[in-house]
Parts: sequence; C-alpha cells; structure tokens
Amino acid sequence: MKEYYVYMLASDSGTLYIGMTNNLKRRIYEHKEWLLDWFTKKYWCKKLVYYEIGNDVSHIIMREKQLKKWSRKKKEFLINLLNPKWRDLYNEIF
Repeated sequence: MKEYYVYMLASDSGTLYIGMTNNLKRRIYEHKEWLLDWFTKKYWCKKLVYYEIGNDVSHIIMREKQLKKWSRKKKEFLINLLNPKWRDLYNEIF
C-alpha cells in the first residue's frame, strides 16, 4: 500500500511551509538542497518539524488544505505536541 505525507517545514526565523508528497525523504532532500524553486527557497524553510502519514491520498490532500487554513497559533500548538523543541526530524526518521 502506498504512503502519502503531509508535512511542515520551518525556517530559523519561524516561517512555516506546509506541503504533501508520496516520498517524504526525497521531498525534504529537495527542499534542503534548494532543488525546488518555491516558497521554501525564498524563506529558507529547511527544517522538517512535523509530518503525518496516510494511505489515502485524498485524505492527505484534504489534511494539507485544512492545515493551511489554520491560524499560526494552532499550527504551533500541533507542532509543540509532537516536537516541542522544533528539532529537524529529517535525520531522525531516515
């Protein structure tokens, strides 16, 4: 069964980026190496601070849209529940 991910990246200044992918390791690597010329490159969002895994792509897309609509405070609360020190989870999960 295929896995899909919704994730949050943070910059050192606190900017958050939310995205989704079917290959978290590859996608975060692309962000870290500036292979994607998007928002994350402009705001230096390179630190994986939160992610969720699911098998239903439509659920992950819906979850990504939901998280993007949340207030900053609500996003921070979610991150703090699972990653209170805002560590970069990239090296820990791979």
